Amino acid sequence: MDKFELVSKFKPTGDQPEAIKQLVEGLKENKKVQVLLGATGTGKTFTIGNVIASINKPTIILVHNKTLAGQLYAEFKELFPHNRVEYFVSNFDFYQPEAYIASTDTYIDKTAQSNMDIEMMRVSAVSSILSRKDTIVVASVAAIYALSNPEEFRNLTYDFRVNESYDRKQVIAALIEAQYTRNDLDLKPGSFSFKGDVLEIAPFSKSEEIVRIEFFDDTIDRIVLADPLTKKSKKSMTMFSLFPAYEHISSRSKIHNLH
Repeated sequence: MDKFELVSKFKPTGDQPEAIKQLVEGLKENKKVQVLLGATGTGKTFTIGNVIASINKPTIILVHNKTLAGQLYAEFKELFPHNRVEYFVSNFDFYQPEAYIASTDTYIDKTAQSNMDIEMMRVSAVSSILSRKDTIVVASVAAIYALSNPEEFRNLTYDFRVNESYDRKQVIAALIEAQYTRNDLDLKPGSFSFKGDVLEIAPFSKSEEIVRIEFFDDTIDRIVLADPLTKKSKKSMTMFSLFPAYEHISSRSKIHNLH
């Protein structure tokens, strides 16, 4: 979709219509700073939702902690069920920076534990931003830290189209370049299986479905989204863009140039 569609049984009331009007006008006039005042429970999220629907531009909502980000993520998904609402927070469940205690001459190594579910949601957010205009990203301050070059991420995207011919060795090479691993026995997020005329890919950003690409000789005959457990088809497509498996990624040529 190219347009935000706010779904709610409620309509703006009280001070909300005027607040929405002023915020929309301010955005159209490129005002750098606008402030929406309101106590808890006064409908600020609903008001901002109406602003997003009116402006119809990709939006990032930056908050100061994961708890508030999770709350707003759920609320905006409810307001915009037909659009992409993504969640982008730090993927660390635990992080302890390296330290040195001079009094005891003790060095403490850095310790970190990543949450793979959050990592999948981060990849999904980056993919949505690059592929869809109707995207809202609810993020914590983790979003201000540098990621990979978006052009590098986009260049490693691989398009599959029905009725087009593909060299199978090149397909496998492209998947490995995008940091997918081949696993013909246990298909997990970030891996692919190529058995006979069927290529199955488990995108790292979509744990609830896999992509099954069926070949006839070297030509793609069918592309479907399928259930990862039952392998039952859920949706047919004529084209599918596969984004890299991880958000931090570089092409082999760039890595070689650095060396």
